[in-house]
Order: sequence, then structure tokens, then C-alpha cells
Amino acid sequence: MNVTLLAGGVGGARLAHGLDLALGATSGGTPGLTVVVNVGDDVELHGLAISPDIDTVLYTLAGLNDEDRGWGLRGESYATLAALKDLGEDTWFTLGDRDLATHIVRTARLRRGEPLSAVTAHLARAAGVRPRVLPVTDDRLATLVDTPSGRLGFQEYFVGRQHADAVLGLHFDGADAARPAPGVLDALAADLVVLAPSNPFLSIEPLLAVPGVRAALAGARGRRVAVSPIVGGQAIKGPAAQILESLGHEVSALGVARIYADLVDVMVIDERDAALAGPVADLGLTVRVTDTIMGGPPGRERLARELLALA
Repeated sequence: MNVTLLAGGVGGARLAHGLDLALGATSGGTPGLTVVVNVGDDVELHGLAISPDIDTVLYTLAGLNDEDRGWGLRGESYATLAALKDLGEDTWFTLGDRDLATHIVRTARLRRGEPLSAVTAHLARAAGVRPRVLPVTDDRLATLVDTPSGRLGFQEYFVGRQHADAVLGLHFDGADAARPAPGVLDALAADLVVLAPSNPFLSIEPLLAVPGVRAALAGARGRRVAVSPIVGGQAIKGPAAQILESLGHEVSALGVARIYADLVDVMVIDERDAALAGPVADLGLTVRVTDTIMGGPPGRERLARELLALA
């Protein structure tokens, strides 16, 4: 079975891990799993090219991530960050010492002319990651957030200001001129395409903003499944609930289903939202009600197996 996951953030990384475990247990490896990752939150800091969503996916698949925080490397140290602060640099964005090695390698290879997809493949091989991990595009794509304080860069909004501002709109700078990275459109022809329980606006929408991606997903012949990141009217992690509300959507699994209704066949919602199964089905979607809280590796693999059974 060929499976493609559209992902960003912690929820996307954890489901990628679950699919890797589930597919690897049955095939001895996961050559059929492709993870297409958001790059709208990429940023340059201290002269380094940083791809937070790609790194979260890679670290999680490699078993190197900090499970408590959901991002970064386990057992990290921060001597370089402290030295930068002593030298008068702004250190609002946390970068660990080992994490910096990833950014140094990425930056050097990009400056040599390698595309981001090739650099990501190198980093994946070095970390022993089995699935294919693809940035949605090799071209520049930047998520900009409109707030009452004005338009903010994604990391300024999300990390610098701790996503406290109301989101009035989103702009994906560079999307019109971007092209899907090699392999992305082919990956959307998989037997099963899954939209991870990632933020629909900050993680999934930047993927769909790249020309050709939304159309390829909408026209895909394989089974298309979305997992709601909203459980019991609350986001599992991050500001998805606040953004749904500020952009005029219902803060519920039904609200998410309405956003994805023209893109998927199946909507997976949590047991706590079982009462919404009927209204979601009225959108023309098949509904799967289950425990969507993944937690540790066993929970991730359990959910992944349920998704694979939908193909």
C-alpha cells in the first residue's frame, strides 16, 4: 500500500511516526510512506535556514525528539544559545546545540545550490528515517499572519508572541510562484492520502496553497482521509481552536469537516465528538469515530492501523 500524509507540527509528526510503525510492522520497512511537509513556517535566524516542521517530522521518525515538548531533540543543551545572548543577539527562538548542526548542514547545502527536497532527503538518510519526507515545495513560501497589530511573520506570531494575537487572515507569500517539489504530485496518487490532525490553517493550508496540490488532492482516486485536530471543542495542541473562531468557523470537529468536505472522503473524529457524526455525514462524508488522542508510540500505531483499514 502506498500512503501519503500531509503534515505539519507535532500532530503531523506523531501520526507520521504511527504510520511508520504500522506499515513497518507488516512490511519490514516503509517504502510506501511519503510525508509531505509544510514549509510556510521556515525562517532564517542567525544566518541559518531553519525548517521547524520538517525537523519535527524527521526527529520524531528517527526517535530523537523531545516527547515532553513535542519539538526539538531529546537531551538537548543550549550553550551556543547562551553565548549568542551574551553577545547581544536576540534569542527568542530556542535553538539547541545539536539542533544547530541540522541547520548548519541545511544552510551549507542550500548555499551550494541543492534544493530543499534533496537536503531533506540527505538529513533523513543520516538520521535513519525510513519514510520519504518531502517539503511541499523547494521554492520560497512564507506564512504571514494578519492580526489586530498588523501583519506578522509566522514565527514572530507563533513563537515570539506565543500565538496570543487574534488571527484575522492568512497570506502565503510566494505561493503563486511556487512549484510542488519533485515527487509531491505523484505522492497524491497514493492508495491512501491522509490529512494529519495538524492545524488546518497554519499547517495544511500552506500545502494546499502551492499551485497544483489542492487540485491533485481533490482529484485523487485513492481514499482521502482527514483526522480532526479538534476534540471536544478544543485543540489537541496549539491555536487551531482560536483561529477557527476568529475566522468565523465553528470550533468543533464539524467545523473542520466543513473546511475539508470537498477534499476528502472520510472524516475521522474523536469518541468525545460522536454526537457530531450525523452532521458530518450530512456533508457527504464517511465518518469514523475513534480515539484520536495518540499519546505515545502505541497510541500512534493504533490510530494509524485504523486509518490504514479505511483504504
